[in-house]
Amino acid sequence: MGFGVFIHRADSVYDDSPATQYQFPKPYLERASACIGDWIVYYEPVKVRGSKGYYAIARVAQIVPDPSVANMYLALIEPGSYLEFPNPVPFDDGSGVIETGLLNEHGRLSGRRQAAVRPISPKDFDRILTRGLAEEQPLLPRIGAASLPEEMPFQLDEGQSAFVYEQERERVAAMTTRVVRDRVFRRVVLRAYGERCAVTGLKLINGGGRAEVAAAHIRPVEQNGPDIINNGVALSGTAHWMFDRGLIGFSDELEIIISRQVNDRDGVESLINKTGRLIGPLLARDRPHPAFLSWHRENCFKQ
Repeated sequence: MGFGVFIHRADSVYDDSPATQYQFPKPYLERASACIGDWIVYYEPVKVRGSKGYYAIARVAQIVPDPSVANMYLALIEPGSYLEFPNPVPFDDGSGVIETGLLNEHGRLSGRRQAAVRPISPKDFDRILTRGLAEEQPLLPRIGAASLPEEMPFQLDEGQSAFVYEQERERVAAMTTRVVRDRVFRRVVLRAYGERCAVTGLKLINGGGRAEVAAAHIRPVEQNGPDIINNGVALSGTAHWMFDRGLIGFSDELEIIISRQVNDRDGVESLINKTGRLIGPLLARDRPHPAFLSWHRENCFKQ
């Protein structure tokens, strides 16, 4: 087993879905196979407009031949392991490249940077993970304790103790706990929507830094909904309550729809922003995926 880097771009020609599978050609089979049972970092190349750099981690469960394409393979991602960074990490932070293993003996970038699948050292993996999950200005929850839970293993500084490979593997595995993942998911979603409720359009943050808005899963985790930005939407308390109970839903075009079972339609309509559509996210690539919206309409929304 070993850590790895998988290059992925939003406009990829491959049959990729980062939270579930990664398609790659046969020449990368040996490298990808070395990651089975361990963690990889997703990286979007700098040549992509608006590149996210190193933007997420996931755990490779197994690799199988692609049944639909000859000489292609699928790295299947362990369910519930994909975790997007609230802080995408750039390839070069101004003081040098983050992935130092790409430098040759002369300190110059080697051809390895072009490899779509490549190994990464535990030290580089740790550096990317720490920066990706750093929380310098935390978005405090609407309710509950403001302090970080003890389970949060990544509140580290650059002066951490000597790195040990097995300790890092245990540290990253700890991020599968629900407490940690919910907090990271919230940060990712709220920043994608500018801390604004997508239904009401309100952005309420009190003097203590607590945001009124919450991060809602469109397809719930309990129903195999992944912790990805395209399965999330920022909602205020009342909007979140109505969405979870199927009193409101969203069309594939992001129009807000109201259930016929609502007993105060005028009141609900008064809460919805004047456009009648979801406000945000700030980037089109972060929009809710139609597959999750459809699941909610078919399984939660009250017709």
